[in-house]
Amino acid sequence: MTHFAVVAPPLPGHYNPLLVLARALGRRGHRVTFLHMADAGRLVAGKGADFHAVGQGTYPAGALKAYVDRLAKPTGLIGLLGTLRATAAQTDMLCRDLPAALRAIGAEAMIADQTEAAGGLVARALGLPFLSTATALPLNREPSVPPPFVPWPYDVSEKGLVMNKGGYWVTDLLMSPMRKVLMRHGAAFGLDPFADQGFSPLLTVSQVPRALDFPRAELPATFHYGSPWRDGASPVPAAPLDLAPDDGRPLVFCSLGTLQGARADIFLKVAEGARDLGARLLIAHGGLLVPREVARLEALCEVRAFVPQQEVLARCKAAVLHCGMNTVLDAMAAGVPLVAVPIAFEQPATAARLAYHGVAQVVPAGRLSRRRLRAALGAVLGEPGFTAAARRVSAALVDGGGVERAADLIEGAVGGR
Repeated sequence: MTHFAVVAPPLPGHYNPLLVLARALGRRGHRVTFLHMADAGRLVAGKGADFHAVGQGTYPAGALKAYVDRLAKPTGLIGLLGTLRATAAQTDMLCRDLPAALRAIGAEAMIADQTEAAGGLVARALGLPFLSTATALPLNREPSVPPPFVPWPYDVSEKGLVMNKGGYWVTDLLMSPMRKVLMRHGAAFGLDPFADQGFSPLLTVSQVPRALDFPRAELPATFHYGSPWRDGASPVPAAPLDLAPDDGRPLVFCSLGTLQGARADIFLKVAEGARDLGARLLIAHGGLLVPREVARLEALCEVRAFVPQQEVLARCKAAVLHCGMNTVLDAMAAGVPLVAVPIAFEQPATAARLAYHGVAQVVPAGRLSRRRLRAALGAVLGEPGFTAAARRVSAALVDGGGVERAADLIEGAVGGR
């Protein structure tokens, strides 16, 4: 059996699906160890995988909270550049400290998420086979697909292709701190850090289905779309679902995920718009709102810190989401159409894909108002095409194979080591 190391950003949106994958591999007799700063150990503890801390000298206790707090409060270009530098510093630490750690734990193969380039680079330096995972939008570049951080529609006209080319140029400019880190360590390892776009030549497995991506023409044969990696284990504590009795109004679920759940201003606009429309709203804030904010919202709708998300979505007619990929996938699995309210990171690009497939109305967080939310939610609830499109995606997910297919592909790629 194989001892897999996992390297990914230490955030629930990446760790939670990868832990599902780790448990699937564990049931087959493999061992799986996550590696990152010590604080990330709490994301893994008791969830079916091992953890090995690296970077203790530069990432002491509290470092992960400081990083998450930075991510949760986008502050324009200056804030974005600071976040990118902080992310590049983590990659620098991993490139420096992973080799000794991987040798120490006896890792035999690497599972490297596309969003953390250190995993694949270090695996190549050590001669370890490595597999790439796409827990969020696939990052594979091609000229006809906009960068995975912009809200642009799919457009293969000359104008669209020129925009995409410019978008990738700007992306590379913004990512220059990361590129410098990778070039420096690549030179030390004697490797091109951007070979195969930094991804595995053996296998990339995605929990995102083809039915939620833009059309692709240049993905390698080793890339495999899939469907959500789920196994019934909840990543967060949630009391049994206890809602008020059904009163005949359509139930709508609203979540802003694990980073932006403190955005009381967005929740309030959603609550007011839903009330104006006559919809019944349930908000889950992840424990990030203060009591005063909760009380204000409770005058307009039902509010919980945590809920069993899949169970809630099974009862809903629509959802208002920030476009974090895991929540989007749960909504699509339930056949629930969306009002997409992207806030930051890859969320605008995810929203663009949802609009392309006809499953969502998009209202960017920066343009959100009570009136716009009411109009978008009214369209999603009132126009049957949105629900029909969401159900088509749901049907496609059934054939995706989920985490077991991903585990099959990984076992095949490492050749039964």
